[in-house]
Amino acid sequence: MKKEYDFSKGERGKFYRPNAKLNIPIYLDEEVIAFIEDIAHKKGTDFSSVANQLLRSNMQLVEAIK
Repeated sequence: MKKEYDFSKGERGKFYRPNAKLNIPIYLDEEVIAFIEDIAHKKGTDFSSVANQLLRSNMQLVEAIK
């Protein structure tokens, strides 16, 4: 690495996007993945749809408990 860098021609905020959406990766345990894949295969749908449905149903349960 250099001791100094020349930023005199740099442009502040060139790549800043205030409304940019950040998708954060989520890492699931192997048994959870297998469970969701099995449901998705049986339903004939994709993994993400099943995972979202399961999470939404859990959200509803938590809201009902509050």
